Amino acid sequence: MLTIMTHGQPVLAQTAAPVTVFDEPLKTLADEMLQTMKAANGVGIAAPQVNRSLQLFIMASNPNPRYPDAPVMPPQVVANPQILHWSDEMQSGDEGCLSLPGERCNILRHQAIEVRYQDLTGEWCQEQLTGFVARIFQHEYDHLKGITLRERLALQQEAQS
Repeated sequence: MLTIMTHGQPVLAQTAAPVTVFDEPLKTLADEMLQTMKAANGVGIAAPQVNRSLQLFIMASNPNPRYPDAPVMPPQVVANPQILHWSDEMQSGDEGCLSLPGERCNILRHQAIEVRYQDLTGEWCQEQLTGFVARIFQHEYDHLKGITLRERLALQQEAQS
């Protein structure tokens, strides 16, 4: 099990470095991240949350005590993600974060996004995501930019004032 960094740890405020080597240690890290995320009842986890400054995250939505209505999806490893297009339609939703235990925030996210990323073999993938899965992607993507829920909420409040 990996240690989850909590808000205030410097790695959570940094822009993560691109993944450049797709090898066995990267696969091992992804496996360990998935196990850590599952043990903490998460639906996603980013490498900076386990003290690795890499553009890597896992999405693995499944109903759990923190997200009882989460849709079921197989674990998906995302490296070097890009958001190519955002829908104009926004949706508010209650989000938690493994790096902010016990906190929940109502966050406005794009309802649909078109994304591009590399898988564990380095192959590029492109897909459209909507709803809860799009929310997970945007949340984890924020982590790679050094943005936690607290910063996202502050940015959201600034935009509304």
